[in-house]
Amino acid sequence: MNSPLGIFDSGIGGFTVLRSVVERHGDIPCLYLGDTERIPYGDRPPAEIRIIANEISQWFSDQNVSAILVACNTTNSLALDVVERVNGVQVFSLIKAAVQMIFEDRVGVLATSATSASSAYRKQIQIYRPGTIVLEQACPAFVPLIEKGDCESDELRVVASEYLKPLIEARVEAIVLGCSHYPLLGSLLQDLLPKGVRLIDPAIGLAADLDRLLGSPKAGSKIIPSFSNTRFCVTSDSREFGSRVNKWLGGDPEVELISLRSTACLF
Repeated sequence: MNSPLGIFDSGIGGFTVLRSVVERHGDIPCLYLGDTERIPYGDRPPAEIRIIANEISQWFSDQNVSAILVACNTTNSLALDVVERVNGVQVFSLIKAAVQMIFEDRVGVLATSATSASSAYRKQIQIYRPGTIVLEQACPAFVPLIEKGDCESDELRVVASEYLKPLIEARVEAIVLGCSHYPLLGSLLQDLLPKGVRLIDPAIGLAADLDRLLGSPKAGSKIIPSFSNTRFCVTSDSREFGSRVNKWLGGDPEVELISLRSTACLF
């Protein structure tokens, strides 16, 4: 693959997607964009999310990416069509990948406020598996707390307990981590859930979905994650983002500060 895969999120959440891709397909060329200047996306109105998606898509087009992985669930739920329309390359969706991982009848979804309000997961799950009971829970406090870097803090534990309470009371059998930041809380969430409740990480499904572009990995092959072929770009505070790359992915990469082209076009 000569051109890189384009992966974007508002911050570090997309690291879960990048890691899943590299663990399955090796150290392939990737271009990771964190729109750190406008994090979080989850509390922004739909029209603004669509404008941001257009800006990012135009920028990726200029970078000649081979495909785009929408590693932000808010963008998946509100502006996937914008990304698909701007670029002439394949676009891979977390939500579409996630629904193929579900086999339970009672499913919870933890998501940002915008994703939850869109009912995108419920709609897609019920198309794929009619009759499934889906409960969506908005978690507006998660992303700001995760971006602080301590995913085992007492504050996060208290907040997570409150968000999980209605899903536990509804006796869900599985919970979709409907924001790419949330797998970073996997251990904490599993500790708070009853035994047998399965956490579903859409990033794993998306990495598998990439097989149709990159081919399936060899059976029994074990890949040690390396991100030496990943170019990291952000829209603000490149030095701080570099320290987060080091913490979550390892290494000491150069992080480029870029400016997204603005547009007056509304969708």
